[in-house]
Amino acid sequence: MSAKNLEHLEKIKEVVVSSNILEDDEKSDAVKKIEEWVAEDRAFGLLYEELVKLSAKIDPILKEAGLG
Repeated sequence: MSAKNLEHLEKIKEVVVSSNILEDDEKSDAVKKIEEWVAEDRAFGLLYEELVKLSAKIDPILKEAGLG
């Protein structure tokens, strides 16, 4: 995985965990998905789609962080 992709994933993880909008279980599910993505070295764009499927509340959080 490129350093840039890893950087994006870490930023997403930070904004998800610090979100006041997401419930704890939504945060946990998103973090698990991000960690799977890092372990499997998968494409960043697909992760965005998968995270939004977990909770519609994730989309505005990622957009606010400049990641969507």
